[in-house]
Amino acid sequence: MCTYTRSIIGLAFALLLSANALLAADAPPAWAYGTQSAARRPAAPMPRPATDQSPKHLPGSSFEFTRAQIGDRFGPADWYPGDHPEMPEIVAHGRKPDIWACSLCHYPNGKGRPENAGVSGLPVSYFIHQTGDIRSGLRKSSDAQKKNTNLMIEYAKAMTDDEIKAAAEYFGAMKWTPWIKVMETDSVPKTRLSAGMFLPLEGGEREPLGQRIIEMPVNAEATEGLRDPRSGFIAYVPFGSIKKGETLVKSGAGRTVPCTVCHGADLKGLGPVPGIAGRSPSYLVRQLYDMQQNNRRGEWTSLMKAAVNRLSEEDMLNIAAYTSSRMP
Repeated sequence: MCTYTRSIIGLAFALLLSANALLAADAPPAWAYGTQSAARRPAAPMPRPATDQSPKHLPGSSFEFTRAQIGDRFGPADWYPGDHPEMPEIVAHGRKPDIWACSLCHYPNGKGRPENAGVSGLPVSYFIHQTGDIRSGLRKSSDAQKKNTNLMIEYAKAMTDDEIKAAAEYFGAMKWTPWIKVMETDSVPKTRLSAGMFLPLEGGEREPLGQRIIEMPVNAEATEGLRDPRSGFIAYVPFGSIKKGETLVKSGAGRTVPCTVCHGADLKGLGPVPGIAGRSPSYLVRQLYDMQQNNRRGEWTSLMKAAVNRLSEEDMLNIAAYTSSRMP
């Protein structure tokens, strides 16, 4: 092979590497979306056989449910009915065949899980407005692989205005209470992905955290297998990220607008502006990134443009680490 040909091949290879690097830099943070990293992680175990009809129990609940009942899309288990108001039909059962029960993914108490949204305590007007944006195509995920977001778009399109209002008023009537413990660390349990949620692998092996936030259940079996609405989550964040996030949130540090201006000094919300204290850091990073990438572009998003335009992925991580560590 002549020197000229080798040079051309070398240049082409360098350009390919550069292009791949740019694509990687522009890609959504896999740790926040729980999708792109799936190919590099162990597959989730096969679902338990449908023949398992044994009754399951949770501490403090007088009820028992089979696994099929726990995961019923149109009437999932409600372990603790005394923990919440009476659910409207759309929350408890959805509407066949197009809309799954809201309580399946978001739980009857609206706390949800890292792969979806915690919706309890949201202002009713905000909930209705955002559902409208989802319905009209103004709000979607930056990662097309995020299946539950695509499902939510279809549900929003199928819901009536009365159903949306009923869900908004139900979830809005419940206060957001502590649900996520934030811990600074440099290593985390090795994990697998199950429907967008990180779960620890058996064996207790650990890996470097790096510049990620990894949210996982405090009790994986209670969360994944039994959908326990009282079993919360732990968010592992890098050392120093909470302090860095505090600076960004309170002052903007020349890169953003102080979050306290709109979300309140305590980050618990102001009027129709939602509270962000103590909520899922993975969810918050997804929203900041989606706004920055113009995949959330509803009327309210214009208020956030100045806040997100200059943020790096590390900035988003730090902001989320701090806000999630605050008492809701």
